[in-house]
Amino acid sequence: MRPSTRCLQSLASRSKSTSFIGLGKMGYEMAHNLFSKQFAKSPDLQFVVCDVNPDSSRSFRENFLERYPNARIKIAADPHEATAVSSTIITMLPSSPQVKSVYSDAIVPALSQLPAELVQSTLCIDSTTLDVDVARDVASAVTQRGAQMVDAPVSGGVTGAKAGALSFLVGGPQQSFDLSRPILSLMGQRIIYCGSSGSGLAAKICNNLVLGVEQIVVAEAMLLGQRLGLDPAVLATVINSSTGGCWSSSVNNPVPSALPGKSPPCERGYEGGFATALMLKDMGLATDIAVNQRSPLPLGNAAKAIYSEVIEKKPELGTKDFSSVYQYFEKQS
Repeated sequence: MRPSTRCLQSLASRSKSTSFIGLGKMGYEMAHNLFSKQFAKSPDLQFVVCDVNPDSSRSFRENFLERYPNARIKIAADPHEATAVSSTIITMLPSSPQVKSVYSDAIVPALSQLPAELVQSTLCIDSTTLDVDVARDVASAVTQRGAQMVDAPVSGGVTGAKAGALSFLVGGPQQSFDLSRPILSLMGQRIIYCGSSGSGLAAKICNNLVLGVEQIVVAEAMLLGQRLGLDPAVLATVINSSTGGCWSSSVNNPVPSALPGKSPPCERGYEGGFATALMLKDMGLATDIAVNQRSPLPLGNAAKAIYSEVIEKKPELGTKDFSSVYQYFEKQS
């Protein structure tokens, strides 16, 4: 499918265009931070957005133009078009199937139709959390066409994305990492090079394995403490200043009123955080890769089973922040 003329620009200006594909909760905030900071430095740059839901792209463009009326921001009809018009392509998609589809059906074919000199100046950044082998296959297909690519999954959640305070865990060739770093720094505060292609995802999967297990045990401890007569704010203070301290307690504590002065998702009905369904997906990535590597994962397997049970028995919690596992435990007894 050839790019439509309404979004095409001269080949000479392709280097001044950035495309962002995937405007979910994370992608929307990341794209807004990136584009606004790029626009502040270079008002002549062009920005392109693309999402499977056209309304998301239109809403993003309208909101961005309200704040930056002179910005050059366009909507691509599909990822093929987004690739054809920009030298930097960033993808933030739900999981492995979407990444495989977008790259194999759109981005790689679009690169194949471009002149070699334009392909060589193209950088693809994928921030999706997905299967390591899929990421490596996609990177191989992109680099075989002559473009450069890094996997750059993020840590920090929607709050970090909105604040531009994400951590990026980057995998790929050193040269590609060096090219991506200035771009990633406009969306995050910590850019960590993890090694070759797939290494960023390997690090992210291991990190989220820890996070998924921690959030469950914090929920257990907070519930037990209250039933022993402890005030949740007092208990949270003890945990956060002692050896049990962790992000799941100090930032994402699942009990309302446990963190005075802070606003974790539990204070908003468990809205606006990292969905339980997404945590289940990440736990699945960890358990699958552990099987392949013959690495024991007793707590990971147990945590995956718990998140699966939560969604099965309380489907409404699937879209809530994963700290809502506390609600599930609370109502169980």
